[in-house]
Amino acid sequence: MKRPELGDQVYTREDGEEVGAVREVHDKDLVVYFENLGDVTITADQVRAVHTGKVILDEAKLPARIRDGIAHAHDREEPGV
Repeated sequence: MKRPELGDQVYTREDGEEVGAVREVHDKDLVVYFENLGDVTITADQVRAVHTGKVILDEAKLPARIRDGIAHAHDREEPGV
């Protein structure tokens, strides 16, 4: 698997909406910034795939707190802005 890079966008589905961005990359985990959650450590087993500029998480392996935060990541956005 390709290694995530700083600034990669984070998704829960290949065809889904961006939910975060990679802030730090370590040997066995990475730190992702999620709107409404802040910085969260994601372990290697919670990553399903990495493509150029894109990290796909395995949502089933994420704790409920993170899944809930992702579900509401764009709540504060104003339509059309």
